[in-house]
Amino acid sequence: MNWYEVKNIDQVDTPALLVYPDRIQHNIEAMINTVGGQTHRLMPHVKTHKMGAVVEMQLRAGITRFKCATIAELEMALDAGATYVLISYQLIGPKVARFLQLVKKFPNATIASLLDDWTIAQQLDAAFSAESLTAQVYIDINNGQNRTGVQLNDHTFALYQAISDLPQVQVRGLHIYDGHIRDLTVEARKSHSDSDFSPVYPLLQQIDAAGLPKPEIINGGSPSFFPASLREEVFCSPGTTLLWDWGYSTFVGEVGVEWAALLVSRVISKPAPGRITTDLGHKSVGSENPIDKRVKFLNLSDYEPVGQNEEHLILTVKDWDAIHIGDVLYGVPYHVCPSVALHDEAKVIRDNEWVETWSVSARTRKITI
Repeated sequence: MNWYEVKNIDQVDTPALLVYPDRIQHNIEAMINTVGGQTHRLMPHVKTHKMGAVVEMQLRAGITRFKCATIAELEMALDAGATYVLISYQLIGPKVARFLQLVKKFPNATIASLLDDWTIAQQLDAAFSAESLTAQVYIDINNGQNRTGVQLNDHTFALYQAISDLPQVQVRGLHIYDGHIRDLTVEARKSHSDSDFSPVYPLLQQIDAAGLPKPEIINGGSPSFFPASLREEVFCSPGTTLLWDWGYSTFVGEVGVEWAALLVSRVISKPAPGRITTDLGHKSVGSENPIDKRVKFLNLSDYEPVGQNEEHLILTVKDWDAIHIGDVLYGVPYHVCPSVALHDEAKVIRDNEWVETWSVSARTRKITI
């Protein structure tokens, strides 16, 4: 029997998300090995799995810091027992009040957010001052992705120092996400990463010369995890490495992680010769990529996806006569993070059997706060 097959699959309605804890554990250990066993240097992102059970697995392995992207993910991580969590987002609007509620609910945890704007920094300072609390923040640095953050230039240090001077804000360090680094070889990714990180060093020298506290540095998404791990004292924040996916596995192999989450689907129709339809529609698999980059079926060959709707994925297949309505297909999502977010729960597979169910609690925008 293949590692992914489920003996009691007849009890699993489809489409469904399957997770394999033994493989997740392998991936956790591979992440720890990448940082030379220094678990304190890991700050894994929870956005990929969104499950408290996976956070608990990492806590048991000695990982103590986590990163998240939403208030719900933050609450999930704290509920699971995390005591150091960064929400890698600049808080605006109602998010500030929600964040403050969690800070007050978990007074023994270090809970931080990002800043890249002076006006927002002043607003955060005022909001925390009204509660007699101190905001823990990291300055978000744009080192090439051009999505968020301040650019590294002659004005960066001035902003860093100004925010550091706010009475109710404590700057813990720099957040330098490099999700744009996706070169196809580890050598090219390392070169790209080193080049984009190099402008950080003058900023660190300015911070030191000013007598400000030494900043922590968070760097390294999943493709750039290995290059970031080579920088001493950098906290690495991969996320996809916990579950892995088809997309990254095509060019990132140096960390040694395995597919640990699959989507299971069934053939629901054979509408025309050479064509089958499965129940893996837009609502079940991340569909932001072209149709040929959404799922890779492990137990089907010679097929091509030709259409997808909300509840259907249509394939052309070579061996049409050998496929029957009701056949089960196991697939690796091309992009696992948005695929997990489409499922309320994950079926837990141990020794080729569905044994329990984990809640994907942080897929929602709100848990309780």
